[in-house]
Amino acid sequence: AVPAYGSSMRRDITPKEEAERLARLRDTKGFRAFKLHTGHNTPLAITPQLVEMDEMLPAVRKAVGDEIDLLVDVNGCYTAQEAIAQAGLLGDHRVCLFEEPCPNWELEWTAEVAAAYEIVVSGGEQDYDLKQWQRMVAMHCVDLAQPDVCYIGGLTRALKAARMAEAAGMACIPHSANVSMVTLFALHLMAAIPNAGPWMEFSIEDSAWAKGIYSPVLEVVDGLVALPQGPGWGVEVNTEWLAGAVRQVSELA
Repeated sequence: AVPAYGSSMRRDITPKEEAERLARLRDTKGFRAFKLHTGHNTPLAITPQLVEMDEMLPAVRKAVGDEIDLLVDVNGCYTAQEAIAQAGLLGDHRVCLFEEPCPNWELEWTAEVAAAYEIVVSGGEQDYDLKQWQRMVAMHCVDLAQPDVCYIGGLTRALKAARMAEAAGMACIPHSANVSMVTLFALHLMAAIPNAGPWMEFSIEDSAWAKGIYSPVLEVVDGLVALPQGPGWGVEVNTEWLAGAVRQVSELA
């Protein structure tokens, strides 16, 4: 089994509501780590924040306690200097990982942030070009690699990115921000690589569109996700779900 962190995707939630639900999931699912998608409403922000990070972090830390690891993902909303300016806030609330502080194409900005921070700076979910991965790793612009198995083009290419990270002494946690097949893929990748990070990403959101894709569904029990033991991916894909799904078809004339 692989330890999981609970990944909150909500940006439209109050500090009180977020704090209460994370504390509840700590107690019912056994999560020992959570990731907040929060930040500030900067010109680079792709999603508006109902509540900014300096209000959200104190409430969540107080509710979940000091023994829970907290991660923060700001989806590239800062310049390098803006990200570095958050060091005090993140340090005060014992955040252990800072994900995608700057836009993913601004590698030099991210490298500057990583060099300035003592906590882990991570990224890579948006990057699908293996040449770009080579550059990222050579620059050591992040401390921890986060390829997305679907975005990067499959398990083979994700494994190549993970191996690049391993060769550079970097850990790897695949990006898996919803409970569709991507989390299943990430679980298998985590189990297969020697440089897997301390937890896998597991969304705590009720993604209605992702329900019924496969069975048995992955569950978090005592903070762990068990690796399915069946053949292949270890699950059975629901052909009825596939038949009813919206899809695009490309044909050669």
